Amino acid sequence: MKYNAAIFDMDGLLLDTEHVCKNIFEQSCHALNLPFLESVYLKIIGCNSKRCEAILTQGYGSDYPSLHNEWKKRYNAVVLHQAIPTKQGVIELLDWLKSQDIPLAVATSTQRTVAETKLKLACLDQYFSVVTTGCEVTNSKPDPEIYLLAASRLNVPTDQCLAFEDSNNGIMAAVAANMIAYQIPDLVQPTQEVINLGHKICASLSDVLNDLQKND
Repeated sequence: MKYNAAIFDMDGLLLDTEHVCKNIFEQSCHALNLPFLESVYLKIIGCNSKRCEAILTQGYGSDYPSLHNEWKKRYNAVVLHQAIPTKQGVIELLDWLKSQDIPLAVATSTQRTVAETKLKLACLDQYFSVVTTGCEVTNSKPDPEIYLLAASRLNVPTDQCLAFEDSNNGIMAAVAANMIAYQIPDLVQPTQEVINLGHKICASLSDVLNDLQKND
């Protein structure tokens, strides 16, 4: 396995935010006397704001604008002011990759100002030379555009990049970008279609580190 860079998703992969976000969305639905459509909500995981809006508008119709405002208000009150815990194995993997002089990037569907704040509060910003965000691309994951942009900023060919994702949308983007992809599922388990892509699936980033060290 030859790699010269590593690119990470953020929410649900580096940070344990997906459960926080889902709970706040459900609270917002209840506050507005709207149903919590879990099957609709799970479709947005890994998507940028534009694609999220399209999916949720289809699910909630004319109620979505008020739901969006309530959700955003409640979510920002949490994630912009307190550190979200990191997922298992994050620090150990980042430290090891840095010790190998591997440049690191983030490729997140989250908007830049929110992403940078989350990384800073969690003390992860120091690890990454590049942060590529959903507001910088036209096409959301599962399109590979955000991974292609991150690789170009690192100046490393895509087939020499490790990519780490939790969501099905994200891993499809990484595989489509021709990267060495690892999936660490969070809220949503891989579908059979995703499993058939042939990438590696691990329970945690600790397991990823063990695999990389074994093949080093």
